[in-house]
Amino acid sequence: MKYLHTMIRVSDPEATIRFFELLGLRETRRQTNEKGRYTLIFLAAPGDEDAQVELTHNWGEAGYDGGRNFGHLAYRVENIYETCQRLMDAGVTINRPPRDGHMAFVRTPDNISIELLQEGHLDPAEPWVSMPNTGVW
Repeated sequence: MKYLHTMIRVSDPEATIRFFELLGLRETRRQTNEKGRYTLIFLAAPGDEDAQVELTHNWGEAGYDGGRNFGHLAYRVENIYETCQRLMDAGVTINRPPRDGHMAFVRTPDNISIELLQEGHLDPAEPWVSMPNTGVW
């Protein structure tokens, strides 16, 4: 058995692609089905193209509620502090800061939780240690 991808439905594909590009993913392929009125966009981290996220955009869809029922996607990162800072600098809310130097949670524009896990170990560091949770993760 081999992991292929995780699919999430998105209402604004370009905003979601920008979000995942901030995490370091890149678009690998795109399929458009005019008859079915949908577009599939596949993203992956460079060097890890076998683990993909499929963004499904159903044309004319106005928005999805309740992204929490999905669960989350998880990515291992080289430096969780640098990753979270890059996301914050781009306006992304860190819902669960990496206080322990190991784990953080953020959300996509469609409210899907993304878990970030530190590769190896980093010591707890400010400003992350004293930063409060800003939402459900």
